[in-house]
Amino acid sequence: MAERIEHCISCGVRLEGAGAVRFKCPSCGAELGRCGKCRKQSNAYVCPSCGFKGP
Repeated sequence: MAERIEHCISCGVRLEGAGAVRFKCPSCGAELGRCGKCRKQSNAYVCPSCGFKGP
């Protein structure tokens, strides 16, 4: 069973509050998470499993 993501992939803060999401990497399907602030600001992220880069 895969480990549940608890921190934002962009900034490292705990995934809590409005706007925080967990989602699958569009390239490899690994679970990723982003906080509401990083999503709103369109901060970049890189999948640690496959290197996919997204806004």
